[in-house]
This record gives sequence, C-alpha cells and structure tokens, in this order.
Amino acid sequence: MCLPPAAPTRMPRGNAAGPRRVASVLRGTRPTVRSLGPYVGRVSPSTGAARRGPAVLPHDFYARPTLQVAEELLGKVLAHRTRQGVASGVIVESEAYIGEDDPACHASFGRTARSEPLFGPPGFAYVYLNYGVHFLFNAVTEADGYPGAVLIRALQPLDGIALMKKRRAPDGREIDEHALCRGPGNLTRSLGITIQDNRLDLSTSKLTIEDRGLSVGAIATGPRIGIRVAVEKPWRFFVEGHRAVSAHRRRG
Repeated sequence: MCLPPAAPTRMPRGNAAGPRRVASVLRGTRPTVRSLGPYVGRVSPSTGAARRGPAVLPHDFYARPTLQVAEELLGKVLAHRTRQGVASGVIVESEAYIGEDDPACHASFGRTARSEPLFGPPGFAYVYLNYGVHFLFNAVTEADGYPGAVLIRALQPLDGIALMKKRRAPDGREIDEHALCRGPGNLTRSLGITIQDNRLDLSTSKLTIEDRGLSVGAIATGPRIGIRVAVEKPWRFFVEGHRAVSAHRRRG
C-alpha cells in the first residue's frame, strides 16, 4: 500500500496525483531560437534563466517525491552527447514508478541486479531492455535507499533532429518530427541511449537533463501506459494536446 498523505506542503511518496494542474506559459522568444510551436515556449530573455543559459539539474532535484519530480520534469531538456553529435528534446510526457509496493515498479520484485539502480542514489540513469526490443530511460528519484524513478515517455525534438531521423530511419524514409520521440522506445533510439548508459550520473555525464528556461502550458494526468497492473493510478504526466505525447486508448 502507498504511504499516507502528509501535510499539503509536501507531496509524499506514493500519493495519488491530484487534479490537472496548469502552469502559466511565459511568453517572449529570441529570434535566434527555433520556435517550439504552441506547446512549449521560452521564458523572456530578460529573466535570469535565459541569461545564464542551460543549467544541468543537480542531484537534489531528483531526491524528492517521485510524483513531484515527474511533473516538474515536463519542460526540461533531456540531452545525450555522443561522437555522432548532440541530440536533445523537451520532455512532454513522463510516468512515475514508486516503491516496492507499486506492482508496476521493478522494485516490487525486491532488490535485484537489475533493479539495484532504483534504490539510489537519486539523479542517476536507470536504463533497461524492455521485452528484448527497446531500451527505456528512467531518472532515479527519492532518497537514497528508497526505490523510485520517472520513466521519460516522450520528447519534442530540439537539437540534432537530422541525427534522430538517421537513427530512426536509416533507410531514409520520412518520419514526422513529432513522432521521432513519441514513446519511450522511440525516444531512446532517437537519442542513441542504450544499456551502456545505465547508471550514468545525470548531472556530470554525457547524458543530462537540463533547465533551459522553458515552460509548458496545461499539464494533464492519467493512467500509466503499457502495464497490466496498478493501471488505476494516475501517475502519468503530459503536456495536454501535444502531438508528441503517446496516444492512449481508453478502456471501455
């Protein structure tokens, strides 16, 4: 069972996500920055974040309740620097997996060689092969010793779009830009993330999550996708109406 709710000022581990929340979109763009469309906008150049440029998220960002981290990762930029070049995208969809009592979390099987990264420390990558087909990327959360992670499900491509297309379609077929990183398997393939990136430090390695002063509009919550247990938990966060977000067929 999940831990009981704490004071309203702090989101406890395993607390059910609340109603849809809306984050204000701060307008103002610089002409030299490629427009991200109606879904993600850059803060005014006059703000401190825009003047300083990208800031890699520190470990303290992740050492918090997973649901809080999952929501606040929306609008942040996942970047992977390889010999082929830099590929990055704005996070527009995430899912929370929390504790050994969450049957959809790998930690529910106990502390194993595979799930060991989930138990901390926070701020590291947890990458695994799903069904022998796709690599999935997670950011480890919570205090060291308590298992939790955020699965990154979708990005809006930002840097290295040509490289992403080459990775997704080496035969040269056309792929819509919003489809490049739609879904966690497509995301890792586009960014070149593999099992070799498991346990990388997300603050100091070639694989980072950055705050580039971007903010999103309406944030919605819903059930997690692609699982068969704990489907009632609204622990998926996504930018409402964004074309890169995973399609979800309602159960009926």
